[in-house]
Amino acid sequence: MSFGLYIIGYLVLIGGLAYGATLMHVPAHWIVAGAIVMVGLGIVTGVKTTRPKDSAN
Repeated sequence: MSFGLYIIGYLVLIGGLAYGATLMHVPAHWIVAGAIVMVGLGIVTGVKTTRPKDSAN
């Protein structure tokens, strides 16, 4: 469930940044490229943060 919250939060963040970039007349291909990078960053940080610690066995 925690990973789902991370993804939802990152999607809201990406949507807000994309909307702001659209209002600033940033070209669409840069908005898409930035969104792809942000999705990747969100997945990596979400997995890293919500993954249980490995046991030392």
